[in-house]
Amino acid sequence: MTKDFYIFRHGQSTYNVAGRTQGQTNDSVLSELGMEQALSVGHRLKGKGIELIATSPLKRAMQTAELANKSLNVPIETDEHFIEVNVGVVEGMHYTEIKEKYTDIFMKMHTPGNQFEDVCYPDGETRKQVRERIFEGLNAWADKKQYQTIAISSHGIMLSQTLVALGESKEDISNGSILHIRKEDETWKIVEWL
Repeated sequence: MTKDFYIFRHGQSTYNVAGRTQGQTNDSVLSELGMEQALSVGHRLKGKGIELIATSPLKRAMQTAELANKSLNVPIETDEHFIEVNVGVVEGMHYTEIKEKYTDIFMKMHTPGNQFEDVCYPDGETRKQVRERIFEGLNAWADKKQYQTIAISSHGIMLSQTLVALGESKEDISNGSILHIRKEDETWKIVEWL
């Protein structure tokens, strides 16, 4: 059985603009540009056969799902599996402050690939834990017989860690990026970037 997933990063948020790390804070919402990017996601997904949007429960991802859905008109469901990485004590901090206080962890957390997959900020979540959570969610959706094609509104970490799990990496994933992956039988593969 084949299942298609279109995973997209939320539009630009107010914390993106301010240079602050977001993590699982729910204070960050879409900027004006972020709203435009979210509408663009919907236009690019139109005609792909999307039957449902699963979304992170965070405001910026939910707003992106709702705006993208103006072109799709499908049900939206929240799913905790697709929430942003828990960055622990650095949540809400400016990136310059994180680099100063947690230089070594910052460098390791921003190294592409899985070399430092067990590193995290104090009280945070590792990239390995994020990958396990993501694929637990993806497999659960893939097992649902009523859906063949699902869109997922999520975060940069979901896209980057999905790529790592599938043997690739990408340093910078722009807001509004869309990755198409497919599960055929028990094998996941990257199809394309939209």
